[in-house]
Amino acid sequence: MPKIDTGRFELNYVDEGNGFPIVLIHGLAGDYRAWIPQIEKFKKDHRIIAFDNPGSGGSSDVDGPTSMEEIAQSVLTMLDQLGITRAHIVGRSMGGAIGQHMALLQPERIHTLTMAASLAKADPICERILINMRELLEWRDNWTDWARHSTWMFFGPEFYNANPDIVSNVEALVGDESRSKISYVNLSKAVLQHDTLDQLHRITCPVQILAGARDPVCSMTITNWMREVLPEAETVIFEKSSHFFLIEEADKAMQTLENWFSRHTP
Repeated sequence: MPKIDTGRFELNYVDEGNGFPIVLIHGLAGDYRAWIPQIEKFKKDHRIIAFDNPGSGGSSDVDGPTSMEEIAQSVLTMLDQLGITRAHIVGRSMGGAIGQHMALLQPERIHTLTMAASLAKADPICERILINMRELLEWRDNWTDWARHSTWMFFGPEFYNANPDIVSNVEALVGDESRSKISYVNLSKAVLQHDTLDQLHRITCPVQILAGARDPVCSMTITNWMREVLPEAETVIFEKSSHFFLIEEADKAMQTLENWFSRHTP
């Protein structure tokens, strides 16, 4: 896979398909492979850019403090080098926070913004979960244990109980021992410091908010905070799902994205 030097961070990325661009930004855990179903689906009609966030996959580590704004600027620099002047942005969890800053930094570049299981500011439950998961990694110093103790929160109970193979595959992905632990610690702290609630009203592009009704990480409290600030945003709630509703209700999630792109692509 090719890489682009954006300054502090070198980003590992895929560039597939042709047409109006879609940029896919994954969350705190995992890498660009979280988007493989969406890449395969939408590359038929769109140019798809998916990349490993700093500290993930083949991108450079985050060896010191950072912020969602700094990473957003790196993504915009990557798009400059790829010749992309305007695009749909889809961010999951932390990726949605990065997308917010992209829209605030260079609004003319962001055609639409989709935030999936994301946040403009952590609520107390989110804070406790992220701190607990970070401390778990620091105490155990082991990704396999971290995955085993954390992954259950990403799925609704019905899905978790009924799909042990899928859960095991996700645990193996996020429990990859090659992942940078210091990067996760620094990124987790950056997510906790992220707060754009008083700035979201400045986002002028069409916005779509997707949320899992049973998500404790980016809860309905967090979702409703964003809806209050962005009253014109379209919101879709995945009633049966938690943080990973893109997996739990995959067909509905894919159809939701397809409808969004079909209505908003120039």
